[in-house]
Amino acid sequence: MKQTTLFVLVALACIVRVHAQQPAPARNLVIFLMDGYRWEELYRGADSTILFNKHYNRIDSAWTVTKYWAGDVQARRQKLMPFVWETIAAKGQLYGNRDAGSLVNVKNKYQFSYPGRSEAFTGYYDSAINSNDYPDNPNTNVLEFIDKQPDFHGKVAIFSSWDADARIFNRHRNGMLVNIYGEDVGGPLTPLQREANTWQHLLPDIFGSGERLDAATYAMGKAYLLAQHPRVLYIDLGDPDDFAHAGDYGDYLDAAHYADAMFKDIWTTLQQDPFYKDKTALLVFPDHGRGVGPQWTDHGQGAPPSGQTYFLALGAGVATKGEVKGGEQIYQQQYAQTIASLLGLKFTAEHPVAEGVVLAH
Repeated sequence: MKQTTLFVLVALACIVRVHAQQPAPARNLVIFLMDGYRWEELYRGADSTILFNKHYNRIDSAWTVTKYWAGDVQARRQKLMPFVWETIAAKGQLYGNRDAGSLVNVKNKYQFSYPGRSEAFTGYYDSAINSNDYPDNPNTNVLEFIDKQPDFHGKVAIFSSWDADARIFNRHRNGMLVNIYGEDVGGPLTPLQREANTWQHLLPDIFGSGERLDAATYAMGKAYLLAQHPRVLYIDLGDPDDFAHAGDYGDYLDAAHYADAMFKDIWTTLQQDPFYKDKTALLVFPDHGRGVGPQWTDHGQGAPPSGQTYFLALGAGVATKGEVKGGEQIYQQQYAQTIASLLGLKFTAEHPVAEGVVLAH
């Protein structure tokens, strides 16, 4: 009898201990996508073969070197993205450092923007989506699925630097807020929202029609978060890809550095707000990678290895693992179910949906 009692007590203690180690589930979610930002810079810092090539640093290469170069990898990558390495690495999970054997890839063969976003948010590789000019996405995405759930309806918002997201997330079908280049947020607005609407029209239109600078997108997204307290906020950043296509490595690094500052700012804001504090997860991932060497400016099938990416997670529902070494191969099509799972949902659609990444343990 004593042995049975002892066994039961030990078993209960183990259950309590395991339960205590499980992170609390997320009530809310903030997602950042970094268009075309490479895993190489994330995990290695500035690439010396590009950084010291004056052809790719046409404005002030000495200043760029001072800002971002260091003799060892750990110092270099921390100079570039300090929040990632001081906070996400300490309290969250980072996948995709191929130098450490952690593999993250897109599943689609095209390795550019529309297919990459579609794969990530529908949980499905649709080979018919083969162009950035593809019309409205016929596949259900996880954000519209979440928006249809009783506790989330009208509480999912998208702010994007690229106008193609209106088609990728098919706002004509689902009616979600998908704010894109050139559009103001409507309805009753706070003073900060009115100012953010104005600011986007005062920035130079350096990328041409269809894309705005990430500073404007972030300002509008943050203002909306403060005013409306959405349950899910997705912010799509385009500067890294645009500056890379332009062959400007200094601005490409700046885009990553300032994106990191946005992550820190939004996380600080979340942790200071009782609605979000300790109830919110933060995810960061790209839509695709880029080529290497002279092909770093491009991506796609002709610029290998553009299919290599990464995945970062922090906050509620995310166990502390830090920089993951080795482990299972992860594909971008797993992100949609991961997003749903963090919120305690199971994403189902008219198409197959890949299983998610397990972040809770």
